Amino acid sequence: MKKGFVALSFILVLIVVAGCGKKTYQPQAINEDVDVCVICNMQVKDDAFATQIVTKEGKSLKFDDIGCMNEWKSQNGTDEIGMAYVRDYNDKEWIEYEKAAYVYDASIRTPMAYGLVSFKDKKSAEQFIQEQSVGQLLSSEDLANHKWEQSKGMMDMDMHMHDDGDAHGNSHEHDENRHEDSTGH
Repeated sequence: MKKGFVALSFILVLIVVAGCGKKTYQPQAINEDVDVCVICNMQVKDDAFATQIVTKEGKSLKFDDIGCMNEWKSQNGTDEIGMAYVRDYNDKEWIEYEKAAYVYDASIRTPMAYGLVSFKDKKSAEQFIQEQSVGQLLSSEDLANHKWEQSKGMMDMDMHMHDDGDAHGNSHEHDENRHEDSTGH
């Protein structure tokens, strides 16, 4: 009887400990009808540029550009982040920010002209650089020291798509073709 009680107690302790494992933070689907970027208040399109942070409380913060997500992190710190996600440029699958490979070039068109796109692996990022003949390969560690600036040339080029005064921080929807670049993304 005593051995059975000890064994049962041990099993219960294992179940409790297993239940206290690391909390997971899953990305939420983008809903273009309601999701707006936390930083610039622009519509978040269900495309390769969408990013999100899931807080430790489980709240999903969505962004239309990796640069906007970085701006939020600069303003709010990273203590409350459960997980940050970006999307693979080729197939739009969610990837953990820390695990992605990145390509930067000021000429790469992104929603807020930060010129940074993400990939599920280094090989895919290198293939993009080879095909486009532009770009610098970066890791999430490199992004910690990245100079986060919007490309003035890209912003000027896209201004015809917006009303006067529409800029980062004003609430207007993206033009339907705003997120497309020369590869159709």
